[in-house]
Amino acid sequence: MLFRVDPTSTVPLGDQIAACVRRSVARGEVAPGERLPAARALADSLGVNVHTVLRGYQQLREEGLIELRRGRGAVVTGGVPPHRARLLERVREVAADARELGMTEEELLELVRGALRAG
Repeated sequence: MLFRVDPTSTVPLGDQIAACVRRSVARGEVAPGERLPAARALADSLGVNVHTVLRGYQQLREEGLIELRRGRGAVVTGGVPPHRARLLERVREVAADARELGMTEEELLELVRGALRAG
């Protein structure tokens, strides 16, 4: 799996790291049970703080995409199908776009509700 971050981006580095994993899961490039790089090793290779990597990994754990196991590190779960990973990534992109446009949470939710009603 290839991790890339853009330090000049307005997207936080931890979010960029999480997005790399989401994309890899969505594309089927990583399989359930596969281990992600150790946080310290990934931080060193990307030139970021280890806590930045851990924030990205924590997001993925909260989304159910990975498990964080003491002594084993971060492991991709089998419980999230690739299409859900794709959807999570697209939702995050939409949320980032909405923030850039200065939209409130309620404005964005109303747009999503409207789209769901329209079918």
